[in-house]
Amino acid sequence: MSVNDRPATGQPKATYDSAFLKACRREPVPHTPVWFMRQAGRSLPEYRKVREGIPMLESCMRPELVTEITLQPVRRHGVDAAIYYSDIVVPLKAIGVDLDIKPGVGPVVEHPIHTRADLARLRDLTPEDVPYVTEAIKLLTAELGETPLIGFAGAPFTLASYLIEGGPSRTYEHTKALMHGDPQLWADLVDRLADITAAFLKVQIEAGASAVQLFDSWAGALAPADYRRSVLPASAKVFRAVEGYGVPRIHFGVGTGELLRLMGEAGADVVGVDWRVPLDEAARRVGPGKALQGNLDSAVLFAPWEAVEVKAREVLDAAAGLEGHVFNLGHGVLPSTDPDALTRLVEYVHTQTAR
Repeated sequence: MSVNDRPATGQPKATYDSAFLKACRREPVPHTPVWFMRQAGRSLPEYRKVREGIPMLESCMRPELVTEITLQPVRRHGVDAAIYYSDIVVPLKAIGVDLDIKPGVGPVVEHPIHTRADLARLRDLTPEDVPYVTEAIKLLTAELGETPLIGFAGAPFTLASYLIEGGPSRTYEHTKALMHGDPQLWADLVDRLADITAAFLKVQIEAGASAVQLFDSWAGALAPADYRRSVLPASAKVFRAVEGYGVPRIHFGVGTGELLRLMGEAGADVVGVDWRVPLDEAARRVGPGKALQGNLDSAVLFAPWEAVEVKAREVLDAAAGLEGHVFNLGHGVLPSTDPDALTRLVEYVHTQTAR
């Protein structure tokens, strides 16, 4: 099924015809749609209030809390899409991987994967493993009305890096050592993770998500040849697995300027671009037939509004000739961002691009 065909997930026509989904399909839009990565939570005081005393992973497993947190930025900022509140390690936790998200650190895996025997710990994911996801998305779609909901998952490389390193890394030495030192084990690992990731995305789409984003947060640590050989096949498997639903598929990574064409080749309908590459140059690298998403530097929001406006205008100007454009930040919302700056940015983009 093409992304331009009406999906069979039963979403309302108003949702299907929303500015966000039209932009993803590279169709004419009434204005450039806006949403922000990590808009659900992070900078909002109302988020910190409802999450008080609740560990991160537990908060992802409470459907009513997930619904509230996901809706908060839609209410406050008037963004054109909601992003499902979760974490990329949720499916790993759901299949029994011993991990936790430690404040100030991130995901930490108790027993990292280093051998083929360790691979056996990664079983298939089923909808019964994540009933809270189905319940939360059904609650959300009932509340969101015509506003689309974006589902998401971590890409196989990024999940593998957490599993191998045991937590966040700046150098990925263990990950790259396994990738180059035992290429067959590496291929089997990311292939298994592709199946788990695809199953997690299918649950979200079947529950009512209107689009999905695959976060390959750490793929920018790779050279293009290594990405093509050792990462692209697994990411492509994920995108193929959900292609039949006809929902837009977004692919995003940080520091991936040299990988943009390859990330598009993996099967995305929309390629996310971080702040390092102007969108017109990104379009040249990606090639035709893809919408782009991005790419205001998140840190710019700490400057006076006049500076924010100048930089936002630069993004819009660079996007002027694109086949489709979804305005976003070049990475996630930073925790100490002033929420009012985000609200004002949404209004600015909508006003400047009204057709």
